[in-house]
Amino acid sequence: MVYDAGHYDVIVIGSGHAGVEAANASAKRGANTLMLTLNLDMIAYMPCNPSIGGPAKGVVVREVDALGGLMGQVIDKTYIQMRMLNTRKGPAVRALRAQADKPLYIAEMKHQLEKLDHLTIRQAMVERLIVEDGVCKGVITETGAAYYAKSVAITTGTFMRGTVNIGEISYQSGPNNQRPSVKLSENLEELGFKLVRFKTGTPPRIHSKSIDYSKTEIQPGDDQPGHFSYETKDKIIDQIPCWLTHTNEVTHKIIDDNLSLSSMYSGQIKGAGPRYCPSIEDKVVRFHDKPRHQIFLEPEGRETEEVYVQGLSTSLPESIQEKMVRSIAGLEKAEIMRSGYAIEYDTVVPTQLWPTLEVKNIKGLYTAGQINGTSGYEEAAGQGLIAGINAAASALNIEELVLDRSQGYIGVLIDDLVTKGTSEPYRLLTSRAEYRLLLRHDNADIRLTEIGYRLGLIDEERYQKFQTKLALIKEEQERLQKQTIKPSDELNVALEKINESHLKEPVKALDLMRRPEIDYSFITQFAPADKEIPNDVIEQIEIQAKYSGYIEKSLQQVDRMKKMEEKNIPENIDYDAISGLKEEAKLRLKEVRPLSVGQASRISGVNPADISILLVYIEQGKIATVS
Repeated sequence: MVYDAGHYDVIVIGSGHAGVEAANASAKRGANTLMLTLNLDMIAYMPCNPSIGGPAKGVVVREVDALGGLMGQVIDKTYIQMRMLNTRKGPAVRALRAQADKPLYIAEMKHQLEKLDHLTIRQAMVERLIVEDGVCKGVITETGAAYYAKSVAITTGTFMRGTVNIGEISYQSGPNNQRPSVKLSENLEELGFKLVRFKTGTPPRIHSKSIDYSKTEIQPGDDQPGHFSYETKDKIIDQIPCWLTHTNEVTHKIIDDNLSLSSMYSGQIKGAGPRYCPSIEDKVVRFHDKPRHQIFLEPEGRETEEVYVQGLSTSLPESIQEKMVRSIAGLEKAEIMRSGYAIEYDTVVPTQLWPTLEVKNIKGLYTAGQINGTSGYEEAAGQGLIAGINAAASALNIEELVLDRSQGYIGVLIDDLVTKGTSEPYRLLTSRAEYRLLLRHDNADIRLTEIGYRLGLIDEERYQKFQTKLALIKEEQERLQKQTIKPSDELNVALEKINESHLKEPVKALDLMRRPEIDYSFITQFAPADKEIPNDVIEQIEIQAKYSGYIEKSLQQVDRMKKMEEKNIPENIDYDAISGLKEEAKLRLKEVRPLSVGQASRISGVNPADISILLVYIEQGKIATVS
């Protein structure tokens, strides 16, 4: 029997990395929000690797934080190791990566949510949506509780008709033997959703005391660890190392000899897997000439002996997993605590969504995270934040947010999904961003804090600190641009020591800093500041000086792109009425229903000639529409 269990502005289904950010953003915008989760003890659970960040992904975490999200703050309080990656490369590819204390991360995230005003958290299994006249008005749980709302966000991760596979064994399950969501998946199909099956996998977890670390290579954290959140003040210095080992010919032979027993190679699994995070079976088959593969041993927390065997994701039978693991140096006596497995699950074809992440055919319904075909905690968090912002906007009739590709990796991610779709679990890469020199780890706050403040996600105290930082950057840049450094014996000796040529003519301090080997500390030997300048301000001054030419070119590209983005396409335009468009272009344009000419130009199957025809048609002003 269905009963009225309450009325809210926004309901969030799921409490993974997308769900927590959606709930946080919605509540902070003032929407009366309900988050429904299968298990209160599994909020923000990490079913796969115990880490946050990495190339592109680490930038997303900083973007989430700059917009008022939680992931950066929580990992900064709970990491066991922090490393800055790609430090020898340019700033566009530098990124933080943190090893998480998984149990502590869950506890801290749960507590952060529990403290929020306007947020109610309930444990419940949602089985169907309440949809009337094309509008989502709430949800119904397995106990018959009907919760009503003006907006609903689905963030169910890999739980939708989840199936765990280990060798020939297959059973319905969500990650870590949690209950799967079956009836909600069926309900989405009834509502006309296009669903596809994807799969992902995990490696075994082994007992730390059964590892011979003397046969592995230590991977320590940074001596001076960085931080993801712009609000973090205290660093965790007491870090725990990871360890590196490798597979070998014996490992590969065990895998080769038993490929037919792998769920992924026996034909048992039909869903597409992540190309950029392959199983060990895939790696051995695809890179058969490679004699070994890296295996990272990653502790899962301070108060647990479980170690995650990164790089050994598998769906082989348990008996084979044990042989495989024990063939690796340092793991000869390893005790498996949790077996590796592959999980297959339903995802929504993301071209069914607007850039706000609202479902095109059901008003007030949003989806975010792995249900949209992505992989990774960070991609989920970025989507969840945007879905929560926009679900609250819809419910309260306030400002929506769509980030474009020049504003953030989150914008790149969502635009790729809703414009191009994905045939496999989507992973963010730096190569996916055409403006990656603008979308750096170091400047996420400069790009996005103003937006977070305007939307009510950043408080006044934090915003004023941000304004102070901007003022300091401008003030110091102006000082260095005015101050002249003259040639001298002392200066030229210092230049020789860093393999830079002598200075022959007077030069502005800021221009001298454009030289590759000259940093701010060198400049201040000869043009000292009259006050202490914070490190994050110095970082911005150095990067903007050294890469000013490249940054200017990127900004010019952004300006050209914006002209295309500003050419709007009516939502109900009749593409069949446009003569000259290829049939494939018409099909793809009708499927995606782009909102601008810029978005249309990024659709697979729509070529420049089609865009030219579309532009002419729109500029003529006589636009046929479909009802």
